[in-house]
Amino acid sequence: MEKSAGSRARGPELNALLRALPSVDELAARLEGVPHVLAVSAARAVIAERREALAAGDAGERDLVQAALEWLERAARPSLRAVVNATGVIVHTNLGRAPLAPVAAAAAAEAGRGYSNLEYDLERGERGSRQAHVEALLAELTGAEAALVVNNCAAAVLLAAAALAAGRELVVSRGQLVEIGGSFRVPDVVAQSGARLVEVGTTNRTRVSDYERAIGPDTGAVLRAHQSNFRTVGFVEEVAIEELCALGVPVIDDVGSGALAERVPELADEPPVRRSVAAGCAVVCFSGDKLLGGPQAGLIVGTRDAVDRCRKHPLARALRIDKLSLAALEATLQIYRDPAGALRQVPVLRMLTAGEEELAARAELMRSELADAGVDARVITAAAKVGGGALPLLELSGPVCAVDPARLSLDELARRLRGGDPPVIGRARQGWLLLDPRTLDDAEAAAAVSGVIAALR
Repeated sequence: MEKSAGSRARGPELNALLRALPSVDELAARLEGVPHVLAVSAARAVIAERREALAAGDAGERDLVQAALEWLERAARPSLRAVVNATGVIVHTNLGRAPLAPVAAAAAAEAGRGYSNLEYDLERGERGSRQAHVEALLAELTGAEAALVVNNCAAAVLLAAAALAAGRELVVSRGQLVEIGGSFRVPDVVAQSGARLVEVGTTNRTRVSDYERAIGPDTGAVLRAHQSNFRTVGFVEEVAIEELCALGVPVIDDVGSGALAERVPELADEPPVRRSVAAGCAVVCFSGDKLLGGPQAGLIVGTRDAVDRCRKHPLARALRIDKLSLAALEATLQIYRDPAGALRQVPVLRMLTAGEEELAARAELMRSELADAGVDARVITAAAKVGGGALPLLELSGPVCAVDPARLSLDELARRLRGGDPPVIGRARQGWLLLDPRTLDDAEAAAAVSGVIAALR
């Protein structure tokens, strides 16, 4: 153990403390039972940290062996960890977007556990296509002739534009040249396809006549991009998908979040996939991991000719979906064959449609358990959000549990909660920490309560 030499060492005293530090090999040798490679890494890291601390004036006593063991424990912990989402943001991009239904998570685990018939036709005993596992399901659920799945929706739009309009013109309304998450913009994505973007209309108003004037012999397709993460209101006008499809050129419809469930009032502001297919779009693109509630994926449905052109394009190989996501997607789509069952089993839909009674009961249970532990908490009304670039105007009002951080600052309480096991992520409002029951099940609500109690102690 390194001994203290005062609260702040300088000059010769600091040099003496630095010389007194053990060598990397000496410290590593004291880590009994630890493989040599790991022991050396831990020793090197801890000695470097101690040198920095001494240089900064921290000459207090430190047990370097214990510090190295703690470093090894932290290093062994997975970086990607489960967290408790108490924010009320259902499709939280920073927290992994949509949680999977239990059957979808199990399907992904099963696919990763061993070998599978990913690209093997069991009936014919020959090579098959990974798309076969979901294509028929997507056709059934959307009414499309054919389907193809890639790794995300931006990839789906890129592939469709490349397959249908590379080297030709792609016509799009100026009001739909949107920026999606991570500063990626639709014009930039389209530019990589090799298509030449032709803008029509204005930011707030685009008419059929604008498209008609732009369409010519060199037009490859018309692109409609849904304003997923914002809305223009007031003096606005846009062309219905049926009118676009009547223009006589292929239409690529990027509907964004994937509203596959029907007759759900909360989804009324999202373009239904089936409507776009029925209108005659060549290709409809949407996400698998937002409002659909499945894994990250880009779903392409449409006419057989257009989907086949996407399937045969060289980019299709580069953008293909992996087996774990494919397994989870198939299981999620199977759920949608029973619309009522989807509302119960798909977590995103269940959160969207959660009733006041259920939310109030969970919020009150959290308040009661916190009060029993001496924590000042109360049930108030607040608005949750969908998040993930979906339904930006929808506010889901309901009861939440509000926690007084007591003597801690709200920032310090949030920091301690993030450092817990599991980490708990809430949201702040007027000096209170809000725990929103909409994005918690009963077990997660209990974990959030335990995390708050531990943090306040």
